[in-house]
Amino acid sequence: MDFHCYYETVGGAGPDDDGFEYFRPTGATQSVWSPDLQHGGPPSGLMVRSLTRHSPDPGAQFTRITTDILGAIGFGINRVRTRVVRPGRQICLLTTELEVQQPDGSYRPVGRTSAWRMRIADTAAAVHSPREPLPAPETLDTGPGVRAHDAGVDWGSSGFLGTVVAANLPSVNGATDAYWIRPALPLVAGEHTSDIESIFTVLDIANGVGTTLQPDVWSWMNTDTTVHLTHEPTGPWIGIDAETSIGTAGYGATFADLFDVGGFLGRSAQTVLLVRR
Repeated sequence: MDFHCYYETVGGAGPDDDGFEYFRPTGATQSVWSPDLQHGGPPSGLMVRSLTRHSPDPGAQFTRITTDILGAIGFGINRVRTRVVRPGRQICLLTTELEVQQPDGSYRPVGRTSAWRMRIADTAAAVHSPREPLPAPETLDTGPGVRAHDAGVDWGSSGFLGTVVAANLPSVNGATDAYWIRPALPLVAGEHTSDIESIFTVLDIANGVGTTLQPDVWSWMNTDTTVHLTHEPTGPWIGIDAETSIGTAGYGATFADLFDVGGFLGRSAQTVLLVRR
């Protein structure tokens, strides 16, 4: 693979008259399940990029971000648009839409991210973390790809999963390993990827690293990802200690403790649809 970014800009800089920005996805966004689809991570990062750049407020930070996958995210031109749903000085709700161009030139909604942005205040006297920090990624054996689930699917050298840098370490849940993960490429060509954009570009992977299912027997996909943050992320690395719980009716959920280089960062939850291959 010889990719230099996940997306390239299309058209002029900044939103058009309708508020949309346009991007061309590269092969670095490719899903492990199909060469015709993007992995859920880069589109999530693209929507978070739009969120953080829309009417920025230096006195506020994002506290909860939820992404819903509304349809297959293909390789047509992607466009994103953010709007403020609930303005406010202390609490603000923003929503980003992701649409993909179809063969007939029309655009189809495929993703939506909503986020609460709240004013910041000094709560240092009340700090509490439910988990101790993970060992720093620099102290571990990092390498390309995700070294997990080696049966039936190439997890380390194709598409999006081949563009991440990862290190595995013991998990407290005991079902799988925990991982440090970061993207190896810029989200958008010619841009610096912010820390929050970086972690949301790879965070979707939690449902994959948190399961003991074998991918030559099962396929699974998450329809959503909800993340609650306790502070603004620091650094491009995201630590993920995940476990998937599976019911008897074809679906389950993945829950993960999240870390940045400063320690416990928050938690994520994903609904998982399961199909026997």
